[in-house]
Amino acid sequence: MRIAIDVSQIVYGTGVSHYRVNLVNNLLKVDKNNEYLLYAGAFHRLQDLRFKIYELSKDIGNVSFKIFPIPPRLADFVWNKLHILPIEKLIGDVDLVHSSDWVEPPSKFSKVTTVHDLIPLKFPKLTSKIIVDTHRRKLEWVAKESKRIIVPSLSTKKDLEEIGFDTDIIRVVNEAPNLSRATDSEIGKVKRKYRVFGNYLIAIGTAPRKNIEKIVKAYHLVKFGKDLKLVIVGENTNQNSFERGVIFVGNPDDKNLSALLSGASALVFPSLYEGFGLPILDAFNCRIPVVTSNISSMPEVAGEAAILVDPYDVDSISTGIDKALSSPKSLITKGLKRVKSFSWQKTAEETLKVYNEIAT
Repeated sequence: MRIAIDVSQIVYGTGVSHYRVNLVNNLLKVDKNNEYLLYAGAFHRLQDLRFKIYELSKDIGNVSFKIFPIPPRLADFVWNKLHILPIEKLIGDVDLVHSSDWVEPPSKFSKVTTVHDLIPLKFPKLTSKIIVDTHRRKLEWVAKESKRIIVPSLSTKKDLEEIGFDTDIIRVVNEAPNLSRATDSEIGKVKRKYRVFGNYLIAIGTAPRKNIEKIVKAYHLVKFGKDLKLVIVGENTNQNSFERGVIFVGNPDDKNLSALLSGASALVFPSLYEGFGLPILDAFNCRIPVVTSNISSMPEVAGEAAILVDPYDVDSISTGIDKALSSPKSLITKGLKRVKSFSWQKTAEETLKVYNEIAT
């Protein structure tokens, strides 16, 4: 079987980027029977894309790649809006196409797509109109044409079912952690780099659904009488605000993020919605306690290894943080046990089963 996978988004450093890189890396390790074609479109980042795809495919015999200078906006217009130019016109004949979460090109061949979440549909007022429109158009074609849809959680499966998708073609394939425990030396170095002194909580993401405002309020309740900072990964979207003890560190690379996470007293992640909630697994892997939401996919990912809170209630979040800080060893032990259930090799093997469903 010749399998084409859209890897256009591997250059952006997002969760979707990590998913594609880890999925492809592990598919190429576990599957020596099928042939893989990695294809991608870009314009301004064409050279970055070439380098990253080369890194993915070098020294491997059953993989090739094709790159074309099509910017994301044009790809959306041609494939999601007009829905013309079958992908095989650019990549040649294949047996199966695994599309990205951005565009859904037409094809006479069987199609699989991964839907990571329904954020643009669930939070249209908090999402760029371009992104909302793009995802709506794409999902319309996914519903009509995809033979199988891969989702990372039962929660996302339910989200799709609620908007009319056929449950029989949806397959849940969990993702896995990207980060691992940093050394004490690495932790010390990153704390000096970002001028983080003493103990700190960490929150990841500053998009509105990440609930930063309530996290900060909960932190102020918790920190009374403690030498405790709050480190927030992401940009400060309200430049006029200043909160004592709150440190924004921008968007560190994976190595620095791993060290920041490993050095924290707890991850505070009471998001309003996640398709999967990867920071939970990253925190487990970095051996720190986790406080997260009791809604969406987060209880599913965390199992019994995290403190679950009501993300809409500041008191609930602050109480959860206090519990995490008072019993870290128990939570760390549970987290390490929980994270063993997730691996990128398992993700690749289960994705391959989905491909084979269509082939048989």
